Amino acid sequence: MLNFIKNFRRDEDGAVTVDWVVLTAAIVGLGIAVLASVGGGTADLADKIEAQLSAQTIATY
Repeated sequence: MLNFIKNFRRDEDGAVTVDWVVLTAAIVGLGIAVLASVGGGTADLADKIEAQLSAQTIATY
């Protein structure tokens, strides 16, 4: 039992997993922040494009 506890304490596989989880959470958080900041401008631009395209007329000859 004592050897199991010593091996468990020296094992670093869990620490690497925690590092990857923290890194992944940071990337996801950054992505959400970018979407939140760009989303409003994108919707506004889409509305302007829609208005411009709706105002166009098709010439039939």
